[in-house]
Amino acid sequence: MIEHLHRIQDRYGHLSAARLAALAEEMRVSQTEVYEVATFYHHFDVVKEGETAPPALTVRICDSLSCALAGAEKLSEGLALGKDVRVLHAPCVGRCESAPVAIVGQHPVLKASVAAVKEAVAAGLTRCPETPYIEFASYRKNGGYQLIADCLSGKRSREDISKIVEDSGLRGLGGAGFPTGRKWKLVGAEPAPRLMAVNIDEGEPGTFKDRYYLERDPHRFLEGMLIAAWCSGVGEIYIYLRDEYAGCRAILEKELFKLKSRASFPLPPIHLRRGAGAYICGEESAMIESIEGKRGMPRLRPPYVAQVGLFGYPTLEHNMETVYWVRDIVEKGAHWFASQGRNGRKGLRSFSVSGRVKKPGVHLAPAGITVRELIAEFCGGMLDGHEFYGYLPGGASGGILPASLGDVPLDFDMLQPHGSFIGSAAVVVLSDKDKAATAAKNLMSFFKDESCGQCTPCRVGTAKALTLMDAKQWNQPLLKELSQAMMDASICGLGQAAPNPALTVMKYFPQEVG
Repeated sequence: MIEHLHRIQDRYGHLSAARLAALAEEMRVSQTEVYEVATFYHHFDVVKEGETAPPALTVRICDSLSCALAGAEKLSEGLALGKDVRVLHAPCVGRCESAPVAIVGQHPVLKASVAAVKEAVAAGLTRCPETPYIEFASYRKNGGYQLIADCLSGKRSREDISKIVEDSGLRGLGGAGFPTGRKWKLVGAEPAPRLMAVNIDEGEPGTFKDRYYLERDPHRFLEGMLIAAWCSGVGEIYIYLRDEYAGCRAILEKELFKLKSRASFPLPPIHLRRGAGAYICGEESAMIESIEGKRGMPRLRPPYVAQVGLFGYPTLEHNMETVYWVRDIVEKGAHWFASQGRNGRKGLRSFSVSGRVKKPGVHLAPAGITVRELIAEFCGGMLDGHEFYGYLPGGASGGILPASLGDVPLDFDMLQPHGSFIGSAAVVVLSDKDKAATAAKNLMSFFKDESCGQCTPCRVGTAKALTLMDAKQWNQPLLKELSQAMMDASICGLGQAAPNPALTVMKYFPQEVG
């Protein structure tokens, strides 16, 4: 259903009541079902009977934390683009290293100014430009797809590949950190048929590593995906890509066509599915609901998706970057990856760094590096005139830590004692020019807008928390009690983690909240 909704909106610029009714008839479902799906996702413009259709062009201004630090509010206030263009605020668009960011249609304006946005609108730049990347022929020329060919021909065994990955210590890099090799074995032990769902709904504010790799080396990801599927006995693959990544979608469509038409080995069916603007679909079961054409609402567990997942079948769910590393780990050996860490940790981490540093971007660094080391060795230090004040080690969900905890290793299991976690390794650096309480309010506003609304603790709790945080002096006992209720009773990680920014600010920045 979502694919059909995209096609209608791409063609007509909105979803009219008549076309929604026609789609319901064509799919033999109720109009209510079509309407509730269409209105769930931010990127679908549903126009009721008697309403005026939106302007042909939409400009979205990212107002998530990194862009807010870089002046997104001032950018929005200065834009006057006429009645034929509408300007909307948008949650994180995954380009935090170039903040502030405006999206003109699908064209990103990086480090945007009022003049630059107006120039893009006037020039009719509405498509995402294609970046140079390693295409199919070049990838094959340099040994690409030989490993999966060896696997399929019997030269390598599932047990051999799985053991190498397990010995390397590779864990899920979408945030949960589940051991990759163990997940393959768990799914492989379930009865066939088995499916695979690749999660590239990279919506966590501050995170952009998946886009970075897709824009440069898409086939390394695709080969790793095929190896993971083969090791788990998967027969069909679904790739779920966030709608904001129009450039990545164009690359994947082109390169998947080349792979399917030129591969010298059999491929399972591979489907590329397009999200529609819903942060909650980064949660694995909500993503599966969305792939199935429904509202992206998390499922209750158990059963887990490895047992009952996509279309009711056992499903191997992976973040894009997790499988991106599979070929390198197998070819170079488990020790190559495991020996990279610091402070007793194993592996490499792709840190998405933004905020008050001289060199924001994706920085590949040893797991267990500290944020002070990351800033000094990889990010060129703090911006001139800025002193390190605090940081988000794991995007919006991971809480806000003070500079005094800048020597804690950045890796799984290391930040929990401080009320935080690394998640997808999205590091946002704050300086003495910022306030942690203001950053926390920005994050809570994001969670409030992105709550799917399924469970009361999250739907109501995020709104109530934001009201409490808007006060000059926070009612800390009440906010802590509310936070505990959200963490205890919310269905999924959104509601469970949403209080982290508020709780860490009250703990580490008490001078800011009264």
